Amino acid sequence: MRAFQIAESGTAPRLTDLPAPPAPGTGELSVEIAACGLNFADLLMIEGKYQDTPPAPFVMGMELAGTVIAAGPGTTIAPGTRVAVFAGQGGLAEAGNFAESRCTPMPDAMSFAEAAAFQIAYGTSHVALETRGRLAPGETLVVLGAAGGVGLTAVEIGKRMGARVIAVARGADKLRIAEAAGADVLIDAETPDLKAAIKAEGGADVIYDAIGGAAAEAAFAALKRGGRFLVIGFASGSQPRLKLNHALVKNLEIHGLYWGGYLDLDPAVLTGSMQSLFDWFTEGGLKPHISGEFPLEETPEALDMLRTRRSTGKVVVLTR
Repeated sequence: MRAFQIAESGTAPRLTDLPAPPAPGTGELSVEIAACGLNFADLLMIEGKYQDTPPAPFVMGMELAGTVIAAGPGTTIAPGTRVAVFAGQGGLAEAGNFAESRCTPMPDAMSFAEAAAFQIAYGTSHVALETRGRLAPGETLVVLGAAGGVGLTAVEIGKRMGARVIAVARGADKLRIAEAAGADVLIDAETPDLKAAIKAEGGADVIYDAIGGAAAEAAFAALKRGGRFLVIGFASGSQPRLKLNHALVKNLEIHGLYWGGYLDLDPAVLTGSMQSLFDWFTEGGLKPHISGEFPLEETPEALDMLRTRRSTGKVVVLTR
């Protein structure tokens, strides 16, 4: 089978031919992969900087969707079932074996591309806003990187949860996409004084930060008393220096959110969250935004679209 693999640590990934997966073991499912969603973490894995980078050699691709073609002993999902899989690795291939606990049957109305783009982005935002941020109806949510893979889902979910959503993104085109997802207020990330711009809108109850750097520092300063700051990622390449004396005086909360970490911390949170999100999708309440679909052989181009921040929403590789 074809697969996009990092053969040795420190080397560039490349498309290669690998043996097809063996028969699935106990608790495993064999999946014919149809699509794989790309994430910023994939770029970090190439550089060996991601906290969960597997030892080489490994096949890239953290989340995927496909059809179960064989089921190992002790499993309950039958062959023929369409599943979304949070695998951590192995998605950029034509097939793979995955623990059944990582596989979730997809809604009938969901395409493979949508399912491959769904779990990490929507799961991150839902757990961040509901479990960590305790976002309440009527509160003001500021989303940094509002047109990105996770940021756009935060806009969508925040609006569904009843918040007033301020979207911060670079340029009119990206802001229009955030507006279409439900944002109430649009602020260009290049504004000379982001702190003042947010304060002019009344300040923030919750900051969703997928960017880091100077933008995060400015937004943090615009939090209301009792506000919550959600650390999601550092797409800018720089970690913010948050003023902890402000956190003390204003009774602010700072919460980190690593969605995959909940598999060990509290897997029931992920299970309940994903069920809610699939229900919302089925009801027509969520619409995954995919800005690029690429065949497997064009994975380098897909990753470059992500790396150069030309994408909005998600980038998906179609493996067949």
